[in-house]
Amino acid sequence: GGGGTKLRCGNSSKMTTTANDDGTEPPIIDLSNTEAEVIAQIAQACSTWGFFQVINHGVSSDLVDEFKSESQHFFDLPRHVKLSLKRDAKNARGYFDDELTKQRRDWKEAIDIGMPGSRDWSLSDDDEANACLDGFNRFPSDDLLPNYRPTVVKYFEACEALSDRIAIMMARGLGVAVESTLEDDKKKSGDDNSRGEVRGEKGDEDAGLIAILREQHTSYLRTNYYPPYIPGETPLPDSDEAHKKDGDGPPPPLGISPHKDAGFLTVLVQDDDCHSLQVAQFENGDESLVPTWRTVHPVTGAFTINTGDMAMIWSNGRYRAPLHRVLTAKTARISAPFFYNPGCGQIAGPAASLARMEKPMYHPCSWGYFRAVRFAGDFTNIGVEIQISDFLCGREEEEEEEGTVSPHLRRQEAFLRAIDFAIPFDIEQYR
Repeated sequence: GGGGTKLRCGNSSKMTTTANDDGTEPPIIDLSNTEAEVIAQIAQACSTWGFFQVINHGVSSDLVDEFKSESQHFFDLPRHVKLSLKRDAKNARGYFDDELTKQRRDWKEAIDIGMPGSRDWSLSDDDEANACLDGFNRFPSDDLLPNYRPTVVKYFEACEALSDRIAIMMARGLGVAVESTLEDDKKKSGDDNSRGEVRGEKGDEDAGLIAILREQHTSYLRTNYYPPYIPGETPLPDSDEAHKKDGDGPPPPLGISPHKDAGFLTVLVQDDDCHSLQVAQFENGDESLVPTWRTVHPVTGAFTINTGDMAMIWSNGRYRAPLHRVLTAKTARISAPFFYNPGCGQIAGPAASLARMEKPMYHPCSWGYFRAVRFAGDFTNIGVEIQISDFLCGREEEEEEEGTVSPHLRRQEAFLRAIDFAIPFDIEQYR
């Protein structure tokens, strides 16, 4: 299986490595360097690749190893047990093996675990206080896997703290001054549950999204298991028959088809021994051209970070949400992205200081709406997947003449009038 890889994150002894200076791979950033160096490197990486790796990040190697081991135990459970935890049209959380990316089935199994609606992990997962737009978490019983839930929660919280730290440096890279991190506030208060307060020297307008990310984020941790795929031997899913070309067999599947992440940023732990993640590199940043696919070779003990759509909107296009994909491989493996997402009620728009200096590139975008419609597209084929290009400014008159105005601007208004974010949504609402 894919659970035997040992990651050494270097808490006790500082790791060093050489950066990818030849421009053929995203950079490797040492978080133990001076803050000014790290901020500049992160801003540069977000503005070009949209991807980077971080080392000396402070997350315990023992915790990562334990999380990967428990994840392997989960995917080793009998199929009928995993299917009993399957997500459905009214609950975006749980197990699945049939996700669509760009209307193509992915070659993987996975389980999604998200921040509880109550923000209190000590409550029972099905407690009414835990209801939220994404639904309820579904864990295997303690009788089956007694250490699975505690390990996942501890790992989730470690990713949460690292995401907060990186988001703040991304903000500072845009000139938004944020005074403290989640970890700083916990140390000052002595309260591990303190959410802290984020303040910006340029006012709360600019630091606002970072504050909401910390206090109201709706992040989720996805653990992926990729079965082995051997061309010509491994049978394909029936759904791939739809992708046959005349006279040809179906194309080989991808672990995950090309896509961009929807949220603010992603923290990914890869399998060190299987290099299957690729990021698209476009000449002069022109995404209308055919990309060169660059493999991200994981450094032992590193996390791979990429920016998402909401960061691209907030940075007014300065930060890139990169197109990426996952290839199949002949060996099974596990990876786990932590999606650091805004609060459901958050409206993402260009940071105020940037909007004062330059024309806004995007209309305001509701994360709750964007997330709900994106999940509906992942769960079942409802047509073209929602993208932040649906919220671009500046083409309204031209679009009205052509009859191509994005329907999402109108639908978002109706959604916000009708939605209660404390109630799990039903996919049928978004068809």
